Amino acid sequence: MAKDKRKPAAAVIQKDKEGAAKTEAEKEVKATPSAKPKEEVSQPEIPKSLNTAYLYRELQAVKQAVAEHGQQIAGIQEAMAQKRKPTANGKVQIRDKQTGKVYPSKNNAYRSLLRAGELKELVEKGLFGDVPEKNNFGWFALKRAWPDRFEEVKEQANA
Repeated sequence: MAKDKRKPAAAVIQKDKEGAAKTEAEKEVKATPSAKPKEEVSQPEIPKSLNTAYLYRELQAVKQAVAEHGQQIAGIQEAMAQKRKPTANGKVQIRDKQTGKVYPSKNNAYRSLLRAGELKELVEKGLFGDVPEKNNFGWFALKRAWPDRFEEVKEQANA
């Protein structure tokens, strides 16, 4: 196999007006306007003698910087909150086919019917436990007892 004797493009050396050798890559870096030399970060001057006035000014400067950062963080959080899209809370509305009433959630349907006294016969059977008012899962026992009485209401898309 024969080796390729050509040089890569970045390794091509040319001479500029002063006669210094330059590679193509170095010329491209100098030609781009975004290639700026890094500015040195200035260190705060430390006076020869530290006194309370100097330390007080420095402390106030730090407090001001912290306050500004707090305002920036609050602004960013508020901007993010405005960009969030509202999401459904996962609750399903329930329609009672017998009465036509719509309940905002499954548990609300169970508790409303329990308070109204419509579940008296099921409570007497012990279907909801010893204390039906504290049963957070009574809806599931209610749905098992009367499977055809309730239906879930589908959300309508706002399109």
